[in-house]
Amino acid sequence: MAEITLPVESGRPIGSRSSGRLRAAGKIPGVVYGHGIDPLPVSVDQRALRAALTTDAGLNALLNLQVDGASHLTLARELQRHPVRHNVIHVDFQIVRRDEVMSVDVPINLVGEAVQVHRGDGVIDQQVFSLTVQATPALIPNSIDIDISKLTIGDAVRVADLSLPTGVETEVDPEVAIVIAQPPQVSEGDLLTEADVEAAEAAAEAAEDEGEGEGGAAAPEGGEG
Repeated sequence: MAEITLPVESGRPIGSRSSGRLRAAGKIPGVVYGHGIDPLPVSVDQRALRAALTTDAGLNALLNLQVDGASHLTLARELQRHPVRHNVIHVDFQIVRRDEVMSVDVPINLVGEAVQVHRGDGVIDQQVFSLTVQATPALIPNSIDIDISKLTIGDAVRVADLSLPTGVETEVDPEVAIVIAQPPQVSEGDLLTEADVEAAEAAAEAAEDEGEGEGGAAAPEGGEG
């Protein structure tokens, strides 16, 4: 995986007002931490950060931070976003080493078209959208692609079916289903409401009571002659 050089500035003032002024100036407050260094408050250009995190590697991009003449290999972690605008308002950079195994979430992409499933009016149900893997930083894949073109209704792709790249492992249960080719779904008109169920149960109980009443006692025999 390629490394992205990202200049950052240290010595930013701490506090919500100071952070607000940084954002107004087009900069994002952050902190660099890990491997025994004291947490280092920094700021980074908003556009540069967005460009670094929108490559094929996404949030798992290796960021080579340039700060105060030093270089730190990092991964962006704990991105805080604005609750309405959803833009990044704070970022933590975790220092990593090239030879250490990291645990990261990698997105899962479905590729191809499940022709047989669609012909049978089935549905491709993706149940897992990212997979937690362990790998050294350089071996972290950008994504895990699953070819669904040969699936038929009733098929499933589980974690055990994945072909992970060399040097990449996962501790996720191998029986976890990632994709299921579901049969045709019932329409809304075919679904019973709670009232329908209660009415059917009441009718069944009434029919059972009526049956017991008819056969519960023998008819009296005729009187003495």
